[in-house]
Amino acid sequence: MPLDRIDIAILDTLQKDGRIPNAALAEKVGLSQSACSRRLDNLEKSGVVSGYHARLSNAALGHQMTVIVHISLSGQFEKSLTEFEIAVKRCPNVLSCHLMSGEYDYILRIAAKDLPDYERIHKEWLSAMPHVTKINSSFALREVVDRTTMGIRPELA
Repeated sequence: MPLDRIDIAILDTLQKDGRIPNAALAEKVGLSQSACSRRLDNLEKSGVVSGYHARLSNAALGHQMTVIVHISLSGQFEKSLTEFEIAVKRCPNVLSCHLMSGEYDYILRIAAKDLPDYERIHKEWLSAMPHVTKINSSFALREVVDRTTMGIRPELA
């Protein structure tokens, strides 16, 4: 979907405040409320806006530890990948999971309360997932960047 400068302004505003009322959004981007609502509806239907959510603090919820986990499977067969992905989606501590090229098949980002909690996650979840042959865990010392917004390039218009 080609984006014009108004679409980009809508998206930029929504990234900063996803709860902004339509009237305020319309005023900010220079449209009538009905035109702004139609534009936003089109952005949602086209998949450019894929959802709205609250950003929660893992630390405030007691998850002080972020673990980056590299997973190798016994093979990259369709069945193996599908079965692993179904299992990994069930683990509530997995914040993100990416199928990768290169040495490892998947990279996961996991939230844990502390080292004993991660040990529990490792034993009860990760080691029990189908087709897993290797697990390599790295513990984040400090978060430097965790963006929820991205720059929208004008050349997309």
